[in-house]
Amino acid sequence: MHDPEKTGTGPEVEALSPEAMALMRRARRSFAVAIGVLLLGFMAIGFALVYRVMRDAPPTVVAESVVLPAGAEVVSAVLADGAVNVTYRAGGETVLVLFDHVTGEELRRVVIGAE
Repeated sequence: MHDPEKTGTGPEVEALSPEAMALMRRARRSFAVAIGVLLLGFMAIGFALVYRVMRDAPPTVVAESVVLPAGAEVVSAVLADGAVNVTYRAGGETVLVLFDHVTGEELRRVVIGAE
């Protein structure tokens, strides 16, 4: 301890006994373990929250039906880039039609022909 009656530049530091040093090391180790467990708990909570948010995302909405001409033979139908791409054959020509994936409305029509 520091005695205010003594004159000097600063407080005198007493050396700790070996038992006190061992006690300090044990306390530091205990503190490190407790902080490690606390950090692992926070990480587990963070991962659980992210998992729940990703898992509970609503499914994408896809149109229930699209309209094609009578007698059309569907070659392929693909859902990509926010559109339902339907390729079909009708009347001797092959046509690619892009429909909106939510409403089912026709967005674009491309006639595919051979030269």
